[in-house]
Amino acid sequence: MKKVFILLVLLIGINMMQAQKAPLIDREIFFGNPEISGGQLSPDGKWISFMKEYNGIMNIWVKSLDEPFDKARPLTDSTRPLYGYFWSEDGQYILYVKDKDGDENINVFAVKPTDKAEKGEVPNSRNLTPLNEVTAQIYMVSKKDPDLLMVGINDRDKAWHDLYSLKISTGELKMIHENKDRITGYDFDWVENLRVLYRTDEKGTTQFLYKEGEKLTPIYETLVTETAYISNWNENNSEFYLVTNKGDLDLSALFLMNPSTKKLTKIESDPKGKVDFGGLFIDRNTRKIISTQYTSDKTDVYWKDKTWEANYNYLKSKFPGREVDFQSFTKDYSKSLIAVWGDKYATEAYFYDTKTKELILQYTPRPKLKEVEKHLAEMIPVSYKSSDGLRIPAYLTLPKGSSDKNLPTIILVHGGPKGPRDYWGYNSEVQFLANRGFAVLQPNFRASGGYGKNFQNAGDLQWGKLMQDDITWGVSYLVEQGIADPKKVVIMGGSYGGYATLAGLTFTPNLYAAGVDIVGPSNIFTLLDSVPAYWEAGRAFLYGMVGDPNTPEGQKLIRDASPLFSVDNINKPLLIIQGANDPRVKQAESDQIVVALRDKGKKVDYLLADDEGHGFRKPVNNMAMYAEIERFLNEVVGTDYQKDMPADVEKRLKEIRVDVSKVVYEPVQKSTVASSLPKIQNKFQEGVQKFEVIIDVQGQTIPVNVTRTVSKSGENWLVKDEAASAMGNSVDEMEYTSEFKPLKRKFQQAGMEVPMVFTDKLVKMTMMGNHIEFVMDGAYISDGVGYDQIIAGLPLAKDYTHSYYLPDMISGKNKQMNLKVEGKERIGEKEAWKVGIVNVENSSDKTTLWIDAKSQELVKSEQILAQMGNAVMTMVKK
Repeated sequence: MKKVFILLVLLIGINMMQAQKAPLIDREIFFGNPEISGGQLSPDGKWISFMKEYNGIMNIWVKSLDEPFDKARPLTDSTRPLYGYFWSEDGQYILYVKDKDGDENINVFAVKPTDKAEKGEVPNSRNLTPLNEVTAQIYMVSKKDPDLLMVGINDRDKAWHDLYSLKISTGELKMIHENKDRITGYDFDWVENLRVLYRTDEKGTTQFLYKEGEKLTPIYETLVTETAYISNWNENNSEFYLVTNKGDLDLSALFLMNPSTKKLTKIESDPKGKVDFGGLFIDRNTRKIISTQYTSDKTDVYWKDKTWEANYNYLKSKFPGREVDFQSFTKDYSKSLIAVWGDKYATEAYFYDTKTKELILQYTPRPKLKEVEKHLAEMIPVSYKSSDGLRIPAYLTLPKGSSDKNLPTIILVHGGPKGPRDYWGYNSEVQFLANRGFAVLQPNFRASGGYGKNFQNAGDLQWGKLMQDDITWGVSYLVEQGIADPKKVVIMGGSYGGYATLAGLTFTPNLYAAGVDIVGPSNIFTLLDSVPAYWEAGRAFLYGMVGDPNTPEGQKLIRDASPLFSVDNINKPLLIIQGANDPRVKQAESDQIVVALRDKGKKVDYLLADDEGHGFRKPVNNMAMYAEIERFLNEVVGTDYQKDMPADVEKRLKEIRVDVSKVVYEPVQKSTVASSLPKIQNKFQEGVQKFEVIIDVQGQTIPVNVTRTVSKSGENWLVKDEAASAMGNSVDEMEYTSEFKPLKRKFQQAGMEVPMVFTDKLVKMTMMGNHIEFVMDGAYISDGVGYDQIIAGLPLAKDYTHSYYLPDMISGKNKQMNLKVEGKERIGEKEAWKVGIVNVENSSDKTTLWIDAKSQELVKSEQILAQMGNAVMTMVKK
C-alpha cells in the first residue's frame, strides 16, 4: 500500500510539473524593436550593415567588419520602418525603399556607408525617384555597372510602370521602355541584356515576349489560373530556368527553356511529390546550380554542390535541433552571415568563414527572448479534412505547460488569400497568444500557395463558402480532439484573415466567442473599387477569386460573400483594427461595418492609426495594438492579460482608440473635376476675427482659441490664423491674389515650419527636409486659412455640387473632394447654407460648413479628423 501511495504521489508530481503554466512573458519581448536585425555583409566583406533602433524606429547602421557593434554608426533616420535595404555591387552605396505612413507610394533612396553626418548624427540620404504618388519598383541591380539600377516608375500612367535606367551617383533617369502595352515585368540575363518582357491582358493571360533588337516575339503563355516565371539563366545565356505549372501540371516544376526554339527540358520537381517548386540558388560566379528547395511542413534543401552541402551539414551539426540559413555573402562566397533559428528558439546571427570554418556569434536580435526560450511553445504540423473531403494542412501551437485539453483557442488566419501561406518556425504573434494560454491553429486553407495549382485555384469564388469551411472544420477538428473549449474559440487575422474573421462571425455566428479583424475588407464591392491603380494587370485575377462585379452572377456572389450585408447575424464581440492610409483595404471598409454594428446595438471596438497603412509597422502602434488585443481577449474569454504598459504605448493606445459613436460612413461617388473654379463671389474684410474651437477626441475636450487677422499687401490679401491651446500654439498664414488664387502658405508649430508655393498646375511643399509636389490637373482649393471664404464665394444653392482637388499638408496627398449644399439651417439667429465636403477616397474625412446666406461669412464648421481617430473639431465664430 505504501508503494502505491508513493507511486501516486510521483505521478501527481509529474503531472503537476507537466501542467505548470509558463510565466507571462512581457509583450515587449515579442513585439518591441529587436536590438539588432537584418545583418548584411558588403560585397567586398569590408562592412557589416544591420538594422537597429534610431529615435525609436529600426534604421540602417554600419560598421567595419573588425569593429565591435557599439562602434557602429546610423545611416538613416526614417520615421517609419523600412521595407528593406541592399548593397550596390561595389559596396559604395546602401539602397533602400520607403513610403509615407503606409500609403505604399514608394521611392528609392541611396546613402554611402562612408558618408559623414552634416548635421546631427545621420548623413543625408538621396531620394533617387523624387516623385509623388508613384510606386517605384526595382527590376535589376547591376553587377557590371555598380552605379546602375533598372527601375519601374508609374508616374506617366498610374496603372503601368515604364522601365528606366537609374544612375545611383547622380539620380539620372533614362527611359528604356515606355509601357503602353500592359507590360508587368522585365527580365535580364547574366550580362544584363533585357531579354524577356511579361505582358498581361484583360483576361489575365500572361505572355512572355522575347526581345530581339526592337522586336518582341511571344514565346510562352499562361492563363490567369496558372503561374510561370523566369528564375534565372543558364551558364551561356542561351536558355532560362522556367518555373511553371502550365497545362496538365498541378505542382510547379523547374524547366530549361530555349527562347529561340521554345523547347522545354524538365530539370526537377518535388522528389516527394507534395508541393510546388520552392527555390533555385545559383552561383553568381560559375552560374551553376548550388541547390533547390521545397517547403511542405518544413523546408527540404537538395544540394547540387558538394562543397556547399558539406558546409551546410557542418553548420547543422553545430546547432542540433535548429535550422540554418545562409543570409548574406561576400562576392566570392568565402564569408557569410548565417541565421540559426527554430520554432521555439530566439534567432542568432553568426559570421562564418567557409575556408577556416571560423564561426563567430555576431548578435542575437532579441536577447531577452533568449532568456525565456524555455517557456516558448512547439509548433506542430497537423492536417484535417474540410467539408468536401479536401485535406487542409495547418500548424498547431499549444501553450507550454498546459494540459493540452479544453483550451481557449485562436484560429489565426493568414492574408492573401491566393498564394501566401503560413510556415513552420518562430512566430512572435503565435508565441504571444500561446503564452497567454491559447491553443493557436494556423490553417493553410484552399487558395494558399505552395500546395499545387488545383489546391490554390480551389479557392476561386469560394470566399465565405468552402474557403470558410476549411477554417470552420479546423475548429471542429480541435473540438473533436478535445483540445479546444468550444465556448472559447476566437477567430483572428489580418487582410484576408480579417475578412475571414468577419465572415466567421457572420456566416457561423454560434461558432466563435469573438473576433479580431485587422485591416480586413467587409464589403467586397468597395474593396474592388479601391484597389491601387498599379494592380490593374491583376484585375482579372481578382475577379477570378471573388466574382466579376460587372455581371449579375458576379454581383450576387460578391454580395453573398460580403459580411457587411449580413451584419445582422453578428452576435459576438468584435475588435476592428485599421490603418488610415491603407491603399488596399481602405478605412471605409472598417468604418462601414463599425457603423452598421453600432447602429444595430452590437458590441464593436475600433482602433484607427493615422500613420499606418496595410497593417501596423511602427513599434509603438504595434505594441498598442497587441495590448488592446490582449485586453479584449481577456474581457471576452478570460485569458491571461498583461495590464501594464509603457507610458508611450498607453498614450498611443488612447490616441488610436475610436469613439464608435462618432464614426460616420457615407458612400461617396467620384465626380469629374472641372478645369477651374467658378469665379469666387466674395471678398475679404481687413480686420481681426475671433473663433472658438473645440476638439473632441477620445472622450477628451480640448479648447482652442483662434485669432484671424486679414490685411492687404499691395493688391494681394494676407490671412493669418493664430491658434493657442494646451497642445501648443500654431500659426497658419496664406497669401491670396485679389481673385482668391492662393500664392503662398506657411504653417508653423512646435518649431517646425512647412512652406507651400502655389501655381496653376503645381503645388510645392517642404516638410522635414522632404520636398513634395502636387500636380494639379483640375480645379483646386488650398485647405489653409481662408478656405471657408472661398467656399462661401461659390454659387451656393440647394443641391449645388462641385468637385475639386485639395493638396493636403498633413497626408502629403492630393485629395479629391466632393461638395454638396444640403440646404439651409438656422444657426442661432442666422440662416446658413449647410455645405458638406467629403474626401472621395475616405468618407470619414469630412467637413461641414455653415455659411451665412446673407453675409457669406462662416458661422460654424465641423470637421472629422480621420488622422486623429475620427476626432471632431468644431469651430464657431465669436
